[in-house]
Amino acid sequence: MQTDSLTRREIGVFDSGVGGFTVLRELRALLPSARLRYLADTAYAPYGNRSPEDIRARSTAITEHLIEQGAELIVIACNTATAHAIEALRARWPALPFVGTEPGIKPAVAATRNGCIGLLATPATAASARLRALIERHAGASEVVVQGCPGIVDHIEAGDLDSTELRALVAHHCEPLRAAGVDTALLGCTHYPLIEPLWQAALGPGVTLLHIETAVARRAADLWAPGPESPALHIETSGDPAALRAWVERVLGWHEPKVQRWPAAL
Repeated sequence: MQTDSLTRREIGVFDSGVGGFTVLRELRALLPSARLRYLADTAYAPYGNRSPEDIRARSTAITEHLIEQGAELIVIACNTATAHAIEALRARWPALPFVGTEPGIKPAVAATRNGCIGLLATPATAASARLRALIERHAGASEVVVQGCPGIVDHIEAGDLDSTELRALVAHHCEPLRAAGVDTALLGCTHYPLIEPLWQAALGPGVTLLHIETAVARRAADLWAPGPESPALHIETSGDPAALRAWVERVLGWHEPKVQRWPAAL
């Protein structure tokens, strides 16, 4: 029984949809021998349009499932879920390590040349008290222009990474940052690096883009003690497994993992 428990040790990773694959990609590179389980809550994506109560409820149900499957470390690969749920999850499971995903205000302050930073985020992250506290704690004298970006995640979830409509939407959301004269911009959603060239084109070549996925994966790797488990990757979704598998194959080029339906519903 103890051996079975050891071999089932996993790192659980979740996001509202496909954005967290940017974190999972880094985790696979850093921890090639680890058992990883990723849950995409695509039936409820995007979280950025949902209430804090809904986000906490979904995050709690997902965490319960990941723990049942053997997760001994949870990576919340979603800025919005981190902003609205991580404290509640830590309070419910105080002995379980959680790694959240938050905009890197400190690295942006270090990178900016003119003291004007842009933050592109989901509406829920942009409106969160946790983000306001993060800015107050780390921004110092720098100005942070926060821009909520409704609609972006919907395009990415649908596999649209470069349409004319998406480019126009990205340009629209970037206009306040351009008007403010930002020289550094944070991609405050794990979905957003999947269309990084579009953000760069809209903001201009003089704006430095920063995102946080590698740092999140490194933090998880620091907390993970490798054991006797065999490497594995399990992918689950609350939505359509065939659609998610097609997305994974086309965008990430991963052909080996199966995608299973997570049956739990609230």
